[in-house]
Amino acid sequence: MGDSHGRGGLEELRAEAVTCRACDLWRHATQTVFGEGPPRARLVLVGEQPGHEEDLAGRPFVGPAGRLLDEALVAAGIDRREAYVTNVVKHFKWEGRGKVRIHQKPSLEEIRACRQWVDAELSALRPEVLVCLGATAAQALLGRHVRVTVDRGRFLESPLAPRAMVTIHPSAILRSPDDQSRRQELARLVGDLKMAAAALRGAGRA
Repeated sequence: MGDSHGRGGLEELRAEAVTCRACDLWRHATQTVFGEGPPRARLVLVGEQPGHEEDLAGRPFVGPAGRLLDEALVAAGIDRREAYVTNVVKHFKWEGRGKVRIHQKPSLEEIRACRQWVDAELSALRPEVLVCLGATAAQALLGRHVRVTVDRGRFLESPLAPRAMVTIHPSAILRSPDDQSRRQELARLVGDLKMAAAALRGAGRA
């Protein structure tokens, strides 16, 4: 598996991941959905897994949760084109209900099987700030003890990046019971992303 820094390393990894059979999720997914972004991105955002639209498009965060993330990034003053977005699991896990494919949470074994890819992405990128979106990504990358409700709003120690943090996954905001809750959670996500943006500005002056 390639681990060189920059575009060549990421493109090599993406090509290798297409044929990954480390777990059985590939059997029912349309394709591998690898990370996307510039090869020297200073900010990396990691979610759980691709969803229905991502599975069809072969690109991360292009569905409803991705569009909400775009909205939050703009509000936080972050250009998504300068960030790298990916997931800890690269195939869509789902179950069918009629003609609809319903998201299913990946198992610990599936997360472990896919961990090689996100580790390789982070090794190639060497980001200054790592943002874990949701509990699955946070616990996979930062430890099983990490809780979004407890640990958001501060930076956590991690060998994966000088600054690591956790926040809510945009899909959780979409499941909010009412508009007021959705607005409040979106504002909190924007606040967390503003903290990441401030850290990047500080690192840029260092």
